[in-house]
Amino acid sequence: MSPSSGSESATATAADLQKTYLAGIGTVLLATLAWSFSGVFTRLLTTDIWTAIAWRSFFGGLFLLIPYIAMNGRRSLSVLLKIGRPGILFVLCQVICQACTVGGLYFTSVANVTVIYATSPFLAAGLAWWLLREKMRGRTIAAGLVSMAGIFIIVAGSVGGGHLLGDLLAIGMTVSFAFIIVIPRARRELPLLPTTVVSAFATALIFAPFSSPAALDLHNWSVLAGFGLTNFSVALFLFVFGARRVSAAEAALIGTLEIVFAPLWVWMMFAERPANTTLIGGALVLAVIVWHTYRDLRDPRGA
Repeated sequence: MSPSSGSESATATAADLQKTYLAGIGTVLLATLAWSFSGVFTRLLTTDIWTAIAWRSFFGGLFLLIPYIAMNGRRSLSVLLKIGRPGILFVLCQVICQACTVGGLYFTSVANVTVIYATSPFLAAGLAWWLLREKMRGRTIAAGLVSMAGIFIIVAGSVGGGHLLGDLLAIGMTVSFAFIIVIPRARRELPLLPTTVVSAFATALIFAPFSSPAALDLHNWSVLAGFGLTNFSVALFLFVFGARRVSAAEAALIGTLEIVFAPLWVWMMFAERPANTTLIGGALVLAVIVWHTYRDLRDPRGA
């Protein structure tokens, strides 16, 4: 091989890596944008909360089931039956998370839900330290404490304002999602896509008896289908595809854009302005997430 051919091969490899990296950045960004429209879908609905939870989950499970069957074929059912006890716990956490997500968006502002949910990585780090004895870095502890202060400011602003229930549901969503992060770290063999499919249909089955599908019109059916497809299925696939091609810190940094985008969409479309306490607490949480992620990018293993 001539020296020139070797350099051309190296250049081609570098170009391919750059394309892969940019594809990862782009798909994580698209996933974040898809997730950020959860508030818009919720505000477009004119149905009760039970119907929203049940049929959003049903459509989410349906749109995940199609590629799942395409990927596994005849093994689809056998894989679902082998999720075991960790899988059942994982499904339970996802059911709680799905219900609390919609419930939180129904009973409090989109900004409150988004900011509270953004603290889940720090809570997951604490759970991993407590349950799995994973080392917890000093900057993560500091960031977690500051983010908890931001949540306290937000919840304190909701007391007496009719949003406390929604904030508590958002906290329930955040805690359950932290377990969703930690459980696969304890059981790395756990199949994530099958358990997510099961959780979606389990949520639908649990809440369907309390729902009112007969009262749904074409508008609400369309919104629920779009909610399940975009915010549940497409966002998940885009994030999984992209997160494998960028670092965890970069994916987390892009994910923080949801704190900005989600309240922005509902402010533009529905004139839903965050409360002053939400702006203060949200700014605190956003700042600490950006600081923590920046430190991770500069010093991935440092304290």
